Amino acid sequence: MKLYFSPGACSLTPHIILREAGLDFRLQKVDTGNHTTGDGVDFYSINPKGYVPVLELDDNQLLTEGSIIAQYLAERAGKTDLLPATGMARYRVLEWQNYITSELHKSFAPLFDAAMNAEVKAVFSARLHKKFSWVDSKLAGLSYLTGEVFTVADAYLFVVTGWAKYVNLDLSDLPNLQKFIATVKARPAVKAAMQAEGLPA
Repeated sequence: MKLYFSPGACSLTPHIILREAGLDFRLQKVDTGNHTTGDGVDFYSINPKGYVPVLELDDNQLLTEGSIIAQYLAERAGKTDLLPATGMARYRVLEWQNYITSELHKSFAPLFDAAMNAEVKAVFSARLHKKFSWVDSKLAGLSYLTGEVFTVADAYLFVVTGWAKYVNLDLSDLPNLQKFIATVKARPAVKAAMQAEGLPA
């Protein structure tokens, strides 16, 4: 398999899952500014949507959308710790995946938009902080989102939360979230993924 990624982008989530699951893979870096791969290929020819991640399977099929790629990888590896196979435990992980996608991930878009003025960004920033405050409340007394087992949703939350520093979103007042970040960052697979992408430890 080959993962098309951009350092620190949402593609870091499936990158972490690949390592957590112990699957064989290659990395292909993408410059999302000029939409070319590290070997000079027009990235739009690979993914017309223009964004990472893209997972190229062994039969050359392409799979996009990070949360779906993470689910595919966990199931392919048979890692029911990363994503339970059945029952309410599975749906709790998927519930978090959906919330992170729709309420956290996409809420960063206006904060990264250079065309947005400071006043508008302040409104979006306050709304996003409120959402993270709710997540912080749900993490109270837990190591991870659904308890004491690391899942695909935890990888996703870790990656998305990491973007806060780039948009001046201060989350330092959320102790449970900060503890979560430290716990995830200490995982060997997470350390390896971040190192491979050239990200600060």
